Amino acid sequence: MDHRHRAGRVRDVLCSNRNSAIGTLRDKPDAARRAAAYPEGNLWKPTLVAQGVCQLPS
Repeated sequence: MDHRHRAGRVRDVLCSNRNSAIGTLRDKPDAARRAAAYPEGNLWKPTLVAQGVCQLPS
């Protein structure tokens, strides 16, 4: 069972691999997009904007 962690409501029934992946990404759509881009070779490389400060591409 996939559920919203904040609300505790069931969203759907998923296979264990997909449910684990969503849990690992902590329900963050931006993290899911970056994860999906990786095997396609579209790496999201941060840009250094100041010492110790990076900006991710939009």
